[in-house]
Amino acid sequence: METQEQIKEIVRQKYGEIALQDKAANETSCCGSGYASKEVYNIMTEDYTQLSGYIPNADLGLGCGLPTQFAKIKEGDVVIDLGSGAGNDAFIARSETGEAGKVIGIDFTEAMIEKARTNAEKLGFRNVEFRKGDIEKMPVSANMADVIISNCVLNLVPNKDGVFKEINRVLKPGGHFSISDVVLVGSLPLKLKETAEMYAGCVAGAIQKETYLELIILNGFKDFTIQKEKPIIIPDDILRNYLSAEEIKQFKDSGTGIYSITVYAQKPNESCCTPGCCSN
Repeated sequence: METQEQIKEIVRQKYGEIALQDKAANETSCCGSGYASKEVYNIMTEDYTQLSGYIPNADLGLGCGLPTQFAKIKEGDVVIDLGSGAGNDAFIARSETGEAGKVIGIDFTEAMIEKARTNAEKLGFRNVEFRKGDIEKMPVSANMADVIISNCVLNLVPNKDGVFKEINRVLKPGGHFSISDVVLVGSLPLKLKETAEMYAGCVAGAIQKETYLELIILNGFKDFTIQKEKPIIIPDDILRNYLSAEEIKQFKDSGTGIYSITVYAQKPNESCCTPGCCSN
């Protein structure tokens, strides 16, 4: 069984490779990792092309939702994109926050950071920056973000509780997040859970939906809502690379569901603690 650091290194290496793949290869596989499907064109991703600020070169087809569509970004907001990849969601967020705002993308894969920075430079965007770092220990100060977005990234992180604690630290009081992610209802076959490709493919690292939502509440967020939910079906021609025909049947009959959810929650406003304001 790999340690958390070993799992993160597997993801880092694989996403370095995925950064060099084209969008079509990523869309027909599970987040660009492992085998591609000939049965299904688009397994997880959604159509970004109609959203303001969409940059085709930044869209690697790695998301599982449209968090920016639901993030309630206002002009002048400071937005942080966790696992920013080539910059797709960050650039769309920029179109909403405008020149008066700022967008910071965080990613721990060097190839992704380089790709995003190249895109930003070509576009002449001066209020979008990309920082290399771990979203469990973000390279940003506390209480600085109005909005945090993320698209199909937390499932890749072993310590999801640590990420939600960091989100709480970095958001301003009253700030909020909108995160698209993959969750489970039921259990995956061990052969899928223990496969590096399926972990990097946003499936094996997913946790139970109920546990995921509990982490949000336990970390002090309020006004929690599921903004969108959809099932994710792994095509048979991908499953056959890991499971026998009988195992595939058992998996399908088990009732296990893999879902993409987009979740919203807010950091509470801190009470006033100036002299004479707080009661003892």
